[in-house]
Amino acid sequence: MAITVKDVAKKAGVATSTVSRVINDHPSISEATKKKVRKIMDELGYVPNITARNLGKRVSSAIGVILPPLDSKERIGNPFYLEIMDAINEEARHHDMTIAIATAKNFDVLLENVQRMHLQKQVDGFILVYSDSEDPVIDYLYQNEIPFTLIGQPYQHENEIIYVDNDNQLLGKQATDFLIQNGHEQILFVTNTTHESLYFERYFGYQKAMMMAGLDVHPSVVIEKAEDYLSFDTILKNAGATALVVIDDIFALRTMQLAQMYGYLIPETLSIISFNNSIFSTLTHPYLTSIDIDISELGRVAMQKLQELIHNEISSGVRLVIPHHLIKRETVVPLNPKGSVAKFENQTRPL
Repeated sequence: MAITVKDVAKKAGVATSTVSRVINDHPSISEATKKKVRKIMDELGYVPNITARNLGKRVSSAIGVILPPLDSKERIGNPFYLEIMDAINEEARHHDMTIAIATAKNFDVLLENVQRMHLQKQVDGFILVYSDSEDPVIDYLYQNEIPFTLIGQPYQHENEIIYVDNDNQLLGKQATDFLIQNGHEQILFVTNTTHESLYFERYFGYQKAMMMAGLDVHPSVVIEKAEDYLSFDTILKNAGATALVVIDDIFALRTMQLAQMYGYLIPETLSIISFNNSIFSTLTHPYLTSIDIDISELGRVAMQKLQELIHNEISSGVRLVIPHHLIKRETVVPLNPKGSVAKFENQTRPL
């Protein structure tokens, strides 16, 4: 037989209304009573009927996690989205909430999915895990005053939107600085996207580092279409490149494969550094030098701030910056003054 509120109230020696108030964390109930009743609930194995409770509150106790259009195998398999969803789900659980995923292959269908979730009151708010200049979803959420937080930097309304991000411009600069410190001067920035906020910020950081070092700034190497793969070798040779900064880990692995196909040795003739420090960075040799952006903290804070927003605890835009750190592995080696690769036999292989 299922345990009821009456069973909890009887064993705790309180009224059923008191148990209901404890379940809803009502401020009129003392902390001592809350602790006592919750202990009884745990002992009896009582689980509150959240659906019934929310009918009166007109809330769903769920939040929507909006992924960008998953229009390629690389995006579908990108571990960033899995890690960020896991972090959001774990934090949501602490608030007795669940998550629902909104995804599609293009922005039009994605917008339809988000609109349906909102109009049918399936969720109380949303977390966007990307920032894209072509995105209609964020405009819909903003214009309709729907609670949402953003992982990434918004393109407009920065003072009104609550967003959680790394300092991506600093990431790009520090990744490039690390290559420069290792003697590299002909450095290229490689990407497979040109309309996401993190691309602009990380490429700006690359440009800043190169200019501050008095080195030539190269146009970003964009690899999106089949012909881009064919011209990759020519671009590297024309630039005399000895090192690459790549937009993220999963594309860095694709870039490494492409470079090796053209006869480059990683890192003997081409050093590579990337971002995210995902699980893929240590699945193949050489292990990938990467900047850890603390994906779990990005998801946790985004969920925490959305919870506060839903409960009207935040009234204006807030930017929260999550720290990052460099993970040195095997894909970056120093050059000697003549421009050739120095000895690297003693390079460590940290996980």
